Amino acid sequence: MRMQYGLTKAVLLVVTAVSLAGFHVYAQTVKKDLAVGVSDVFVPGGFDSSSDAYVVATGVFPNGCYAWKGAVVNHKTEFVHEVKTYATVSEGMCIMVLVPFTKEIALGKMASGKHRLRFLGGDGTYMEKTMAIE
Repeated sequence: MRMQYGLTKAVLLVVTAVSLAGFHVYAQTVKKDLAVGVSDVFVPGGFDSSSDAYVVATGVFPNGCYAWKGAVVNHKTEFVHEVKTYATVSEGMCIMVLVPFTKEIALGKMASGKHRLRFLGGDGTYMEKTMAIE
């Protein structure tokens, strides 16, 4: 009887370990990309038409399942540019705390003049900033 109890306990431990490992792999592999908004954008000065321009965006993710993915810059015209920012969201158990982020976003080379930068949020809203290129 004692041997059977020990064997049952060992089998139960192995099944539990395999189940937890499978859940961990599942939680790590189920991901999706979402458009996210930014709360502020710092636009440095001093860029000219021969340098690569950039901005620094800040924001807050709603929980620990969000991770910065990147930004896509769409040059609508020579002086109007739209920036969409994205996060990868892992499904599963997440730490429920606001997670701040600060990221540099490359805009590339831009023509001399005053540019409008629109930072599109995931909900249809946007923030607009201006940038002067010498």
